[in-house]
Amino acid sequence: MPRGRYSLHDPHDGTPLGEEHFHCAPGPSGWRYVSQLTGPDGGHRGSVDLAVDELGRPIRLEANAASWQVRGAAIDGVTWVRSDPTGTEATEGNVRAAAFTGTSPAFLVATARLLRPALGAPATRVRLVALTDPVLAPRTVDQAWALVARTEHATDSGPLVVDEYRVTALDTGEVHTVHLAGDVVLSAPGIELEHLESPPSVFPPQA
Repeated sequence: MPRGRYSLHDPHDGTPLGEEHFHCAPGPSGWRYVSQLTGPDGGHRGSVDLAVDELGRPIRLEANAASWQVRGAAIDGVTWVRSDPTGTEATEGNVRAAAFTGTSPAFLVATARLLRPALGAPATRVRLVALTDPVLAPRTVDQAWALVARTEHATDSGPLVVDEYRVTALDTGEVHTVHLAGDVVLSAPGIELEHLESPPSVFPPQA
């Protein structure tokens, strides 16, 4: 069960945003990721609990930030309920999209599991619901994912396979790179892996 800590920062100017302490593991029905987020001052600022099925579809999401909460799943596209800080109001949403995304590294792993692009194949387009900071406001985004490289690194516990993805925001044309090793994000815009207590879980090989 990989367990560790990511540091989070603004991908544009590098401003520290805090840390995300996580653990994740594959299971008989898919994969689950649970984390707690802290701010630069060490104070609690949110949490993520995401479970996906064996095809990478979100079967349960609960995200919390700034006292806002979103609960969602893949139902007729993706469906969610967003609750305000007082807990007195809730807004339902539904979009013809494949999954959720956001600033948590969990969403990068989940999207890669969902798409499973073949190495060197043309980019795969996907529509996602982004939960944007700081209050988990939902926004529909279109991305294209391509697996552009796969490298193997020798470690004390055996070979570590690192996949390099090129991710394009189709509304702006902005392109960025994501490096994944199994179910752990090694690097991505705004994300750095600071500590890992056990090796990444290895998913079934991609084409």
